[in-house]
Amino acid sequence: MITLFTIGQGFGLPEISPYVTKTEVQLRMAGLDYCKVQGSREQAPKGQLPWIDDDGEVVGDSHFIRLHLERKYGVDFDAGLTGAERGQAWAVERMVENHLGWNMVNLRWLDPANFERGPARFFEGLPDSLRDEVVAQVLAEVAANVRAAGLGRHSPDEILGLGVRSLQALSAMIGTRPYLMGERPCGTDATIFAMLAAMLTPHFDGPLRRAVLRFDNLTAYADRMMAAYYPEFAWAPGEPLAA
Repeated sequence: MITLFTIGQGFGLPEISPYVTKTEVQLRMAGLDYCKVQGSREQAPKGQLPWIDDDGEVVGDSHFIRLHLERKYGVDFDAGLTGAERGQAWAVERMVENHLGWNMVNLRWLDPANFERGPARFFEGLPDSLRDEVVAQVLAEVAANVRAAGLGRHSPDEILGLGVRSLQALSAMIGTRPYLMGERPCGTDATIFAMLAAMLTPHFDGPLRRAVLRFDNLTAYADRMMAAYYPEFAWAPGEPLAA
């Protein structure tokens, strides 16, 4: 049995982390049985979530989990795609994770209102005497990571402009197709969906979320993927902000 270590449900999403969502969707795409356990970065083999324990074989990082599933279970998440199409899907995945992903982090963690509405809750169990110091340290680390990735070196308007450009590219590539590469989802669709859902959830607000809402085909895509892979989850990205 595969055990998937996750953060858990929250922020108006079936999984708080888009990278956990990506892996869970791929597990569901593959039709593999698994169970979920709440984990922590301290326990994780690479200091981040998700990771899996597959009958004693521990694998960290969503990309390497995908490779493990393909190798061990004979899954081809890109079945039917040509070599060029597989390359295009990989390029889109890198854009979504390494560019829009940092935009999503900026939206959640470095916008003060969104931080209080969401990530601040991770620290509620700390003693009052430590909380402010730990929060300040973590926010400094997040800001340093966003800067190291390049995005944090720009003004808020420039950051938004870069995010919108990636959204425009994604919208143009999907067009009127139901999934990225056509009539059936591929592995990268799990990544795209996870990141779009993380930006669309009404738990947070900001110009990036409002930008995504302007792309009708992207919101319809997120709705379609949610209905297909999380039919049990109540999804309403157009609702007002959560309290």
